[in-house]
Amino acid sequence: MTMSQLLDYAAIFFFCVLKASSLDTFTAAVYEHAVILTNATLIPVSHEEALLLMNKNLDLLEGAITSASKQGAHIIVTPEDGIYGFNFNRESIYPYLEDIPDPQVNWIPCNNPDRFGHTPVQERLSCLAKDNTIYVVANIGDKKPCNASDPHCPPDGRYQYNTDVVFDSEGKLVARYHKQNLFLGEDQFNAPKEPEVVTFNTTFGKFGIFTCFDILFHEPAVTLVKDFHVDTILFPTAWMNVLPHLSAIEFHSAWAMGMGVNFLASNLHYPSKKMTGSGIYAPDSPRAFHYDMKTEEGKLLLSQLASHPHPTALVNWTSYASGIEAPSMGNQEFKGIIFFDEFTFLELKEVTGNYTVCQKDLCCHLSYKMSEKRSDEVYVLGAFDGLHTVEGSYYLQICTLLKCKTMDLHTCGDSVETASTRFEMFSLSGTFETQYVFPEVLLSEIQLAPGEFQVSSDGCLCSQKPPSGPILTVTLFGRLYEKDSAPNAFSDLMAQALRVTLIVVIPIVYSLGW
Repeated sequence: MTMSQLLDYAAIFFFCVLKASSLDTFTAAVYEHAVILTNATLIPVSHEEALLLMNKNLDLLEGAITSASKQGAHIIVTPEDGIYGFNFNRESIYPYLEDIPDPQVNWIPCNNPDRFGHTPVQERLSCLAKDNTIYVVANIGDKKPCNASDPHCPPDGRYQYNTDVVFDSEGKLVARYHKQNLFLGEDQFNAPKEPEVVTFNTTFGKFGIFTCFDILFHEPAVTLVKDFHVDTILFPTAWMNVLPHLSAIEFHSAWAMGMGVNFLASNLHYPSKKMTGSGIYAPDSPRAFHYDMKTEEGKLLLSQLASHPHPTALVNWTSYASGIEAPSMGNQEFKGIIFFDEFTFLELKEVTGNYTVCQKDLCCHLSYKMSEKRSDEVYVLGAFDGLHTVEGSYYLQICTLLKCKTMDLHTCGDSVETASTRFEMFSLSGTFETQYVFPEVLLSEIQLAPGEFQVSSDGCLCSQKPPSGPILTVTLFGRLYEKDSAPNAFSDLMAQALRVTLIVVIPIVYSLGW
């Protein structure tokens, strides 16, 4: 046998072993964690005090990790800020940070804890993964020293990063991701100089990872799916629900469907700050989700997913709507505000109907039939085509059917959690200028509607059967990433004013229990 034949046989043998060891399905777990907070987040503490708090949270995470492993989970995701909490400044977060090396160093902290200095949190996470034979995804803080030779070096001589880490089932560090898109008030952290695209391979698929606010932007979220072809996204988050379009389970499940990937979302559980909503989402439907504003308990979710989801058909998000002749609605349109954005609305006045509302280049079409037209509830069709400039700058095209808070049309767009009106059918479409459209259906009491709707290849979000509960909103949430830059100085000034308002108002709102 020649050397060439030997190499051919070896390659075939390696391929067969690899294929035999790969899994068609896997069991995913996410943990919604009721985080334990320090009493004084703005006052620096000793490293020992910081470690004491982190170990209290790690004790709770250990219980979830152990339970998930016993139930056969291959991987578990835990939340952003789940180990030390939130509301820190740059100085007060520092005692909680560790130096997290590049995973290329081939390191198992559980076996060699002192290789990169004092890293007790990484050691404990590594041992939890190794002892339970499970991949563990966690969010901690990374610190990297710098000096005057780096023109971007912060005045305190270090970079501080909001960081996701992944340890494999042997306890090895296999992924490290520094959050790119920091949310309003995350001044304790730096963004990396360039967006990081982090992936890793397993016997149950290819994974990518990003954090919370990243989901609203192209980098690295869309790049991971479109250019790196990951099967599953890991998503630690500390998500504050914003109705009607940005509640956690609503938007995260829509993103999974719109992008055609599995999506494992682990949120903090802190109801007084509107933080709840975790889930395991497949491209075709949610597999498991949790939303709980009533208790203070954490929640472990498990579900089976395909390791390599079937590719979803490309959707032409303009085709269906472009074929509809828009009826004349006279002067019945009115303006309303959703999360600081001015929508154009049209009231649904009949038990059944076909309506069209337009704003700029976007026209939204709705066909619907209610079971009855209630006298105590108002629904509208709304359109928005513009740049959102509050906690971030991102261009949206949105078509939405939603319930108004009261009979007063000025409340259309306000946060609503319950409804009584049932629909027998709905069909929503729009003349979108983007391929990135995320379909949302949210029912009364903040519930999803798995298996009750579909998206056609020509861009129609249509009910497959009468929804199982009263509707809060049916929405097509479109993103035009190429238009994200602010158009003029006046818009920048207005955005800055709104950000200042939010910084002042949000803590007051939360303190009132809203």
